[in-house]
Amino acid sequence: MPDLLGATNPVPGYDKANVSRNVTVTQDTASNPQIQNVPDPSRVSRADGRTEQQDSNLQGDGRVRYDSNFQTFLQRLKDTPTMVESLVRMFSGRESTVVLSGMSGGIAEEMAQVLEMLRMDEAQLLDFLMGQFKAGSRFGGALFALLRSAYSRAASEGVRADILQFLKNYVDFDSTAHIEGSILRDLGTMADAIPASWAEKLRDLTAQLKNGMAAGDRAACLQLLQREIFPYMSSYVERTHDMGLPRALLTMLALNTARYENGSESKLMESFHQLSGYGTLREQLGGIDGQSLLMLLRSGKMPENARAVQFADHLAAAAARALRGEGSAEVQQAFQNLLNAMLINESVYMPVNHYLLPLEWNGRMLFSELWVDPNAEDEQNRGRDGKRGGTSMRFLFKIDVQSLGMMDIILTTQDKDVDIQIACPEKLTPFSRQIEEAVSGILVKNELNPSRVLVRRMERPVTLTEVFPKIYEGKNSVNVKI
Repeated sequence: MPDLLGATNPVPGYDKANVSRNVTVTQDTASNPQIQNVPDPSRVSRADGRTEQQDSNLQGDGRVRYDSNFQTFLQRLKDTPTMVESLVRMFSGRESTVVLSGMSGGIAEEMAQVLEMLRMDEAQLLDFLMGQFKAGSRFGGALFALLRSAYSRAASEGVRADILQFLKNYVDFDSTAHIEGSILRDLGTMADAIPASWAEKLRDLTAQLKNGMAAGDRAACLQLLQREIFPYMSSYVERTHDMGLPRALLTMLALNTARYENGSESKLMESFHQLSGYGTLREQLGGIDGQSLLMLLRSGKMPENARAVQFADHLAAAAARALRGEGSAEVQQAFQNLLNAMLINESVYMPVNHYLLPLEWNGRMLFSELWVDPNAEDEQNRGRDGKRGGTSMRFLFKIDVQSLGMMDIILTTQDKDVDIQIACPEKLTPFSRQIEEAVSGILVKNELNPSRVLVRRMERPVTLTEVFPKIYEGKNSVNVKI
């Protein structure tokens, strides 16, 4: 019988049968903490200290942690350049020109429209800011305020589960255009990745699906996906054993198809009527029929011609062109950094709201990022008895002003008491006193109490985790990759 455990030819002078398997354990070896799982038949060995984890800590230092979602998020949050830095690289405040060279005509056109939108007066700035707030909150309005209140007061887990199910249906319903686009892109990529003998039929099916989506026939599209497209792609993967990109795209297709089905009007109505059956919600929701619900949900969406929506669309179009190769390596890197920052700032682990405020004010470019914690909790916001003293919010502004430089502004409010800390460039420190008096005057003018206004020279840019330590709460809930 062949030696299956030692198929190679024996090495002269090394007969494994003669190798002693006895391990001598000395006192020094057994007590050495650097040696793990010391073999000693006379006792139970101590636990293995190996974790198979790469070195890292809660601050995100070190290499990527393959065992932890949250540690990876913290590292990327630490390493990703801010959106302000990326925007400053792409724009110039002088004569509204693009700094970076190597842009194609399409990118330059999109960026020119973005620059044109950045010229704002006070009314336009307020409209742009409010548009960002509204676009950044999917669950705004009276209906979601009612559901939020009902969820917090619900004594039954069934009520909470049904409220969450309705919200899931609404998110998928509201994301229909995005889901349809993802499905079509994945099918196109799949057709490009498989042999032509298989790709021809897949392209025909994709064309049928695209026509059905354009006609708004979700039921027919779902039937085509579930009965023809998905079995066809599964058959390709099974027959060819292609476990690369096609298999990954097949998984994404299954996920997006499930969301596409979950976001249908029928599913949305079903989950809403389920809520109406509860006594605690019957009076508030019982008078809303299906059509009224759809009108209510659609009325809360941002209009397509809103300044904030158009700005985001033009910036996204320019980024898409750049990442498709229509720009130099420097242009692509700038947009890559911008998109990475967007994804990190909108991560599921980020418990604060994020907004981007670029504008040209009085001929000077100003790029700003704003983070808001609407429910900030801090020891200084608690009374002597340990209870909350009032509603508390915290803001972080990162502002880059043309010809002045970078500034960090931390603003904390508790009712009408306001605490402001401003870290400014060194060239502004001689005017610290004047700035403090001017800011205090603005607060008093708006009937607010300036509890502290401090202006100092910026030693280093403040990090998000320093201002919002609650970001670390994610390690208590989600910390493992599967």
